Amino acid sequence: MNPSPPLTSPADLPGQLAGAGWAVLNRASLCALTQVNEADFRAWEPLWQALPPDLHLRDGGRYRRRRHGCFVVEGQHCQAVAHRPHWQPLEYNALHGGIERHFEPLPDSLVGDRAWQQLLTSCAAVASGLRRRATWFVEAHPFRIDATDGIGRPTPEGAHRDGVDLVVVVFVGRGNVKGGETRVFDARGPQGVRFTLDEPWSALLLDDERVVHESTPIQPLDPALPSWRDTLVLTFRQGGFQGPHPDPDQGIPST
Repeated sequence: MNPSPPLTSPADLPGQLAGAGWAVLNRASLCALTQVNEADFRAWEPLWQALPPDLHLRDGGRYRRRRHGCFVVEGQHCQAVAHRPHWQPLEYNALHGGIERHFEPLPDSLVGDRAWQQLLTSCAAVASGLRRRATWFVEAHPFRIDATDGIGRPTPEGAHRDGVDLVVVVFVGRGNVKGGETRVFDARGPQGVRFTLDEPWSALLLDDERVVHESTPIQPLDPALPSWRDTLVLTFRQGGFQGPHPDPDQGIPST
């Protein structure tokens, strides 16, 4: 049996993140934290049906689909910025680091959705509670991991940090799969937890400086049927977006 995650209430979230470096919110708690209705979350689900393939997988796989978008959040103000490549240093991603990866942008209908902006500003407020910063550089990645060919790897780079301050992994759904266990470890020692996210629109929050994380591969339960696992990964970083070169304006439109 897949282990269920230990849950945290919105009221206890700051203390849990401060103490353990991670927390899991069920759907009701994520709705309460963000003030986004479940119906608004579910309205986004067709997006995952139409994600384009990830053409940058260095392991030769065809199992990942995704889009990418970037935002700057300050208080209750959320601003989409010019589309830009995703980049990570090799220090944080030994498999895909050191290269600019270009993905298709998020649809305008999502970027302009009030509920979407509320999700980002609410999670940015959590990041501000961790770091006492007001401005956050946010990257959003809707992922589909497809196991139809036999196996899909949510984190082909293995256990890792993302080089940001706060990571929010929103579990969207899964179908006809086994595996996909989440593992979170203290970055400074062997202590860790393992569980399986299975409630749609629940979320794992990670203090990226303190923990490393990974998800185990997924496989089909019935090889004759489609098999998938959908997530939305949001990263919050102070000081600017990651990139190979200095970028003073960070893609922020002039006003």
